[in-house]
Amino acid sequence: MTLLTTWPESGPESTVRRTSDPAEIAAALAPLGVRYEQWPVREDVAADADGGTVLAAYAREIEKLNAEEGFTTVDVLGLHPGDDPEYPAKAKAAREKFLQEHTHDDDDEVRFFVAGSGIFYLHVGGEVHAVLCERGDLLGVPRGTTHWFDMGTSPAFTAIRFFHEEDGWIGSFTGSTIAGRFPDYDTLAAGYERDRAAA
Repeated sequence: MTLLTTWPESGPESTVRRTSDPAEIAAALAPLGVRYEQWPVREDVAADADGGTVLAAYAREIEKLNAEEGFTTVDVLGLHPGDDPEYPAKAKAAREKFLQEHTHDDDDEVRFFVAGSGIFYLHVGGEVHAVLCERGDLLGVPRGTTHWFDMGTSPAFTAIRFFHEEDGWIGSFTGSTIAGRFPDYDTLAAGYERDRAAA
């Protein structure tokens, strides 16, 4: 289940919108040019499955999206706590790479969450939209959109990434400190879990 929270860009002191209804989320994001949809979840694909297994499992959906959007490169990015002694360093470096506000000048940022979760923060039209994506969610952020991404202090996710350019992920950082003024992944995810437990 996804969660969309919208605040004024001035800060999170007031909330413009908070919803976990997929139709409401899609309707709120569509005017921003953001693609949001849900794909069927493959229960037979392990959370930490290798890239080849993931791409084979979602081959039909990938082929359809590539035909619609003309993507030339598709890969799989995953981070999961485990026995890897390098995980803490890898997780810290990965989180810091995406955590500052940036744009992509030459490509959209399109991700499908095979497992786990992460939050895209979209800074558009005087507002910040935090989209907590979970397993089964696909989000497409148009090129030129100011945003950042938080995977939390202990990342656990697998995502399929789609690119029009063969160079892959290239970010242009704005230098803004806005990301530090809004609740991070750990804070929003904890509140979300409390709400789900109480429901």
